[in-house]
Amino acid sequence: MDGMIRRYIHAVDAINRRVGRVVMYGIFVLMGILLWSTASKAILLPSLWTLEMAQFAMVAYYVLGGPYSIQMGTNVRMDLLYGAWSPRRKAWTDLFTILLLMFYLGVLLYGAVASTAYSLGYFGSSPFSFFGALAVGSEDIGVMERSSTPWRAYLWPIKTVMIVGILLMLLQCLSEFLKDVLLLRGKVD
Repeated sequence: MDGMIRRYIHAVDAINRRVGRVVMYGIFVLMGILLWSTASKAILLPSLWTLEMAQFAMVAYYVLGGPYSIQMGTNVRMDLLYGAWSPRRKAWTDLFTILLLMFYLGVLLYGAVASTAYSLGYFGSSPFSFFGALAVGSEDIGVMERSSTPWRAYLWPIKTVMIVGILLMLLQCLSEFLKDVLLLRGKVD
């Protein structure tokens, strides 16, 4: 059982490390978009797409980089008391808080799937049945949602990125939970 847990931890950590290392360069993408926005305004030909694309880039940067941040322990934490605690006490506290975070991420994932289904034109009451409607082809699938800005970008790509990011965050939280369980059982190398 411990071997399977360690393989899961290793696999999830490897995936999130790779994704995080790639996504961390997304800040340069965001800077390039904002630089283009500034330059285009300076020559009196402002681009319509820059503000919304900068928002999309920031969402992708934040959501896909979150699991890597948790893995590295660089997420925001109140260290007033936590920093002085023993590793075992930290593990017990983390077990509780990670469960709360996983519940929150589960609710967020449900909402992201519902929002993505809506953006692809599904207006039914159960968002997960949308995938069945996609498989068989359904008249329930309608017009794809677009933003209300003059650029009128489709919203499903960024909503799909949100689903992937939340799912990776859930997997990383489970990995951290299992690391704490191993630590409390005295099985940490």
